[in-house]
Amino acid sequence: MLVYLLTYLVTCLLTYLLTYLLAYLLTYLVIYLLTYLLLTYLLACLPTYLLTYLLTCLLTYLLAYLLTYLVIYLLTYLLTYLLACLLTYVPTYLLTYLLTYLLTYLLTYLFTYLLTYLLTYLVTYSLTHSLTHSHTPWSRVLLENLTGFQLVKIFPTS
Repeated sequence: MLVYLLTYLVTCLLTYLLTYLLAYLLTYLVIYLLTYLLLTYLLACLPTYLLTYLLTCLLTYLLAYLLTYLVIYLLTYLLTYLLACLLTYVPTYLLTYLLTYLLTYLLTYLFTYLLTYLLTYLVTYSLTHSLTHSHTPWSRVLLENLTGFQLVKIFPTS
């Protein structure tokens, strides 16, 4: 009877415990773990934590890096490059270019265009002005000799 009772107790306990453990506890644990871990931790806590951590790390490190290294590097590089360019390239290039261009262009312009234009304009203007506007007998004679025409038509009186 004792063996029967013990076997009955063991089988009842084992079946009850196994069914309870396997059915209720496992489903409860799975449902609890899934809902708690997935819904609350993975979907709520983890993104906010990751976002705040990433944002703070990124902002602090990036701002610190940008403000210390990149700004200083860019400023020194730009200043040295700009100063070197301004002090070496611009004066040499500008001076050589301006001198050669100005000398060649101005000399050719002065000697070809301006001199010929000014000389022809001044000579023609001064001759025409002096011959047409001065009414001395000498200018009339000179103009008649140059052109071959009589300025004042002399009509015969008799």
